Amino acid sequence: MRPILKNKIYLYLTEFFAGMSVMAVELGASRLLAPYFSSSQIVWTIIIGTIMIAMALGNLYGGKTADKNPNPDKLYGRIIIAAIWIAAIPAVGKYIILAISALFIFSVNSNFLIIAGFVTCMVVFVFPLFLLGTVTPSLVKFTVDSLDDSGSIVGKLNAFNTIGSIIGTFVPTFISIPAVGTFITFLIFAGILLLLSLVYFVSSKLNFIKAKKVPVSIVLFIVCIILGHNNSFAFWQTDLTYEGESIYNYLQVYEDSRHVVLSTNVLYGTQSVYIKEKGPTGYYYDHAMAAVYMGEDEDASTPTKILILGNGSGTYATQCKRYFENVDITGVEIDSKITDLAHEYFNLPEDVPVIEYDGRAYLNASKDKYDVIMVDAYQDITIPFQMSSVEFFTLVKEHLTDNGVMVVNLNMRSDEKENINYYICDTIGSVFPYVETSDVQGNTNRILFASMHENMEQKLKDGMSKETDEDLRYMMSKVNDNLTTYHPGNLILTDDKAPVELLGMKIIDSLIAEEVSFYKEIYKKEGLKGLLNEF
Repeated sequence: MRPILKNKIYLYLTEFFAGMSVMAVELGASRLLAPYFSSSQIVWTIIIGTIMIAMALGNLYGGKTADKNPNPDKLYGRIIIAAIWIAAIPAVGKYIILAISALFIFSVNSNFLIIAGFVTCMVVFVFPLFLLGTVTPSLVKFTVDSLDDSGSIVGKLNAFNTIGSIIGTFVPTFISIPAVGTFITFLIFAGILLLLSLVYFVSSKLNFIKAKKVPVSIVLFIVCIILGHNNSFAFWQTDLTYEGESIYNYLQVYEDSRHVVLSTNVLYGTQSVYIKEKGPTGYYYDHAMAAVYMGEDEDASTPTKILILGNGSGTYATQCKRYFENVDITGVEIDSKITDLAHEYFNLPEDVPVIEYDGRAYLNASKDKYDVIMVDAYQDITIPFQMSSVEFFTLVKEHLTDNGVMVVNLNMRSDEKENINYYICDTIGSVFPYVETSDVQGNTNRILFASMHENMEQKLKDGMSKETDEDLRYMMSKVNDNLTTYHPGNLILTDDKAPVELLGMKIIDSLIAEEVSFYKEIYKKEGLKGLLNEF
């Protein structure tokens, strides 16, 4: 045995850093995939599942090779390979994701997120974690001297692995990813693994053939640092105003002479659009302002109290402030970084307080009542399940005044039977007796209005008739023209059963199919050359 291994502390440290790195890579994987595939439960399931496959295969292989050839040189050689592979992820990972997405977007008609996400995880993450999975059985072979203390030794190894995993869970989430980003986080933990192995090989004074692993691995790691230091997920976009990460989201801001746009996903559209000059936006914010008329108190001197759950960049608050003089708006946003961006780039009015809280948790903690509650909370491209259930909408109802109105932004509109929008609408209809919807022209949003009173449409018309602002009257006429009474069915979501990710994925599949159908036809007729000519 090499001299460095005679002291079992080094072996325990190896177990510790291996466990830490596995969890760090798992969390890094979620952040690497989120801007492309979302951070939904589906994506997390794929990540956890593939990593468990890798670790199980690594355990089997590690145990077999440890019995056959218990040479620690091979173990630390595998750790070096794993370290270099992990270090290469920032340099090539995003290109692999896009290549796989491009392949499957043209070849599959359903379950795109599942298939593309699973293949990406298998290609990018399984091999290095398979190698790290060989660590524990190999170390057991090196550390157990006799059956008398085998239980104690294995217990210590597992304890060090678990403690390392705990640290590897908290450090990326709360320290490294918010501070330096996902790509640098991969490089940090790859560097730790590499240093651990280099200490072994240098201290072991191996012959030249084996010792050359040291300079080669260092050179490769430096190359990975040089190529992977660019932390841009949307690397094809060179005109971004801001790109970064928070604890909760990938964040991207870009602008032109008229718009400022916030996106938390590089493949599936935008989350917020701010128009620099006062005027109709053409987006769902215009339609949602109809709720101010519907929920307005009879006493004109009393401010209309508005609560926005999922304040985001504050575009809805800004539009309401621009067009209504007597409104009192409170925003709730769980991601403080988005609120910072709202003030920096989206001109969120200073007199709109934003509370850093989960929307449902805020309702549980607050006793205030509001004339209008806007529900616009999204986790990437999916609705958080806890804000889509009967229990949640009942909580909203309890925080509305007698004539109050809840307004909900339903993204990814679809008329397909039993899609997520019908589930949301039916669920709301089981709580509120009066539900109206209005489709937004030119995009995939549908706005829903719900109340305990039946005069929403009439109050909107009364407000329009008194309105002197031509732009506002025009926007409200668009809402009124498309206003439809919704008759709920029995597709009910509850806290116990709300499969919003699977329901949302079906709509995403249909939207993708619709978007790429044109290019598929070109590919069928003209092949790859014709497709490239289109771009």
